[in-house]
Amino acid sequence: MSDANNTAGDGVNPEKELSAENLPGQRGQGGEEIRVQRGMFGADSGGDTSGYGGLVRSVRLPGPAARPYGGWFDEVADELEGALEEQDLLPENAIEKTVVDRSEITFHIEREHLVRVARTLRDDPALRFELCTGVSGVHYPGDKGRELHAVYHLRSITHNRVIRLEVSVPDSDPHIPSLFSVYPTNDWHERETYDFFGIVFDGHPALTRIMMPDDWQGHPQRKDYPLGGIPVEYKGAQIPAPDQRRSYS
Repeated sequence: MSDANNTAGDGVNPEKELSAENLPGQRGQGGEEIRVQRGMFGADSGGDTSGYGGLVRSVRLPGPAARPYGGWFDEVADELEGALEEQDLLPENAIEKTVVDRSEITFHIEREHLVRVARTLRDDPALRFELCTGVSGVHYPGDKGRELHAVYHLRSITHNRVIRLEVSVPDSDPHIPSLFSVYPTNDWHERETYDFFGIVFDGHPALTRIMMPDDWQGHPQRKDYPLGGIPVEYKGAQIPAPDQRRSYS
């Protein structure tokens, strides 16, 4: 049996190099380090029941990419920049950076230009990103001055392409313009992101909680939110809150 067959039998793709860049969650020394993770889930005393209390890893965000980006990425970037220039908006004023990572392209947009960029991506005939499949919130406490991120996934049905937009704002000013006027399907997605992360989408027609009770304090998916503290009853058994369980680290 040949080496190629042995490789395929071991579950390794022979057409793709097995390296740190191709493994999930690994970026080597590339990108921008925003913090060093010590232990699992950020627990530093008593609350880590995973056994990974000794885990130490660098948390990195991918850095800006250099042209050529490859494939159709350059075509989309050129069309977007040209369309913005036609509107007398310098692309470098609207696009903070362009990132190509794991075969995806992400345009990091300044929040004051988000609505215009999204409308351009939707309406320009060469772009035609007609559908936004939602917005996801991310909280990086160590990313100082831009702790909260909103990530939008845009799909072009016309051209069969997918890109991402990302907007970063500080904890102290968590306001981002709503894209409801451009993509009405973002209605509930923006409410959910507000509910769980505390990002305020200015201009949303009804920005209220959608999952948590109206009187709930805080935003449960932020990384500075407590792990627990509320005991749970299950078939008569009392399960202690996460911060009261035995630690295995």
